[in-house]
Amino acid sequence: MAEVANGRRALVVNVMGRLFMDPLDDPFRTVQAEIQKYRLGAGGSIQAAVIDVHAEASSEKAAFGHSFDGLVSLVVGTHTHTPSADHQILPGGTGYMTDAGMCGDYDSVIGMQKAGASLRFWRKVPGERLTPAEGAATLCGVLVETDDTTGLALRIEPLRLGGRLSQAMPAA
Repeated sequence: MAEVANGRRALVVNVMGRLFMDPLDDPFRTVQAEIQKYRLGAGGSIQAAVIDVHAEASSEKAAFGHSFDGLVSLVVGTHTHTPSADHQILPGGTGYMTDAGMCGDYDSVIGMQKAGASLRFWRKVPGERLTPAEGAATLCGVLVETDDTTGLALRIEPLRLGGRLSQAMPAA
């Protein structure tokens, strides 16, 4: 729970997906149980709810978006390090983006120096410890504007600043 401007409160939940990842408890039921503790919108206990789905598979992230559409302000994915171009407001009013992207050097292999990371694929065996890339960083994220009455999304736009990727700055 985070206190934001004017005494408003935002619920921020981070869950890990299960597809292609180590076995975990059911993140769908965990989020369902957590959001049932609150009422979203004006007069509710929270004015915004953000779900960060740290998962490998875009299909699992999409299932999260559709499962909680109309119940939370935003479902945004992380983990693949590449910003997706599918930011949208789902039919029930939830903002959705499969992956916000990483904050780091995109002249890299998901933020690591290219040579060592590439060798792992060539050799099919782990190599030396990977080293972070140190070039110009890109800041990636997503901006969501919510409705004061419902707490649902009115607008969603990607944010990309600096580095190698095309720039995306939300309009004021």
